[in-house]
Amino acid sequence: MSTRIPETMSGVVLTGHGGLDKLEWRDDLPVPRPGPGEVLIRVAASSVNNTDINTRTAWYSKSVRGDTASAVAGGASASAAADGAWSGQPIVFPLIQGADCCGTIVAVGDQVPSARIGERVLVRAIQSIRTSDGSLTTWTLGSECDGAFAEYAKIKAGHALPIRSDWTDLELASIPCAYSTAEAMLQKVALGAERVLITGASGGVGLAAVQLAKRRGAEVTAMTNADKAQALRAAGANATLDRDDPLSKEAFDAVVDVVAGPCWPALINALKPGGRYVVAGAIAGPIVELDVRTLYLHDLTLYGSTRQPDNVFEDLAGYIERGELRPCIAQTFDLKQIHEAQRVFLEKRHVGKIVLRVAR
Repeated sequence: MSTRIPETMSGVVLTGHGGLDKLEWRDDLPVPRPGPGEVLIRVAASSVNNTDINTRTAWYSKSVRGDTASAVAGGASASAAADGAWSGQPIVFPLIQGADCCGTIVAVGDQVPSARIGERVLVRAIQSIRTSDGSLTTWTLGSECDGAFAEYAKIKAGHALPIRSDWTDLELASIPCAYSTAEAMLQKVALGAERVLITGASGGVGLAAVQLAKRRGAEVTAMTNADKAQALRAAGANATLDRDDPLSKEAFDAVVDVVAGPCWPALINALKPGGRYVVAGAIAGPIVELDVRTLYLHDLTLYGSTRQPDNVFEDLAGYIERGELRPCIAQTFDLKQIHEAQRVFLEKRHVGKIVLRVAR
């Protein structure tokens, strides 16, 4: 292991569920040391994701029934804290959040070749972890383990993928969580050159889905606010719909959804017979109404999407290296400005990613 690693580092620590005051800047955090099969990464950049805020506010708790904005406004209750992580388990505080990580390997643990030191890497945000009984469980970087909102991060070596690209660190940091979520959704419904409706299309996952669906030759309709329609068309959408526009029945082969909420029945009705629906978020509300007759009479298939086969992130790295994707950054902040970055994120006026400069 390298001997030129400092003992302490700067970063942001989540001290509990609640408001932005629960995110504290610290200059005395211990630098983690990589164990067997692990690497230590000098973090260059990260970004803001819904999962950061959902975890902070305990929105994932089954006791929360409103949209993500209501959880932010209302604060976290004691009952919500009991199952406040997306996994349904309580969060262990203090926690370094940050699901997106771009950086450089600066040290390695046992069983990792020293030749990896110096590699520029992207880190898999949604990780499959083998438990003691041999089964697989899913971790999110910055939720089940410390993430990238600090100068250094300890990662299992297999989740740190070398990346050969002329993109900046900030551009690369916009990819891991949002784009892997979108790519996993499209792979799950085996999207091809078909008609697809994508909700929440101006956000990180939605915009990623627009780009990735176009890469597959799909005819993309993006749901967004009217003032963001031009940006979505520039990203590849064939057509846009305002969030309040009526949806035609039986118009789409697939629906890619991160919104849910009150409009959910209309999304299901918009599927052609034999259509596929996939969801990986519920920012407009997690409780919806389903007419089961629509489901079986139209031979629909509904998918939830969280766990990701390892190939999803590997495929993304290939798309980047072959020039098949392009980053879309809305605004950049220093990590120390995390409060302002999350405020801007929650205003939802941006298109693309809010990225964070970590390296100083």
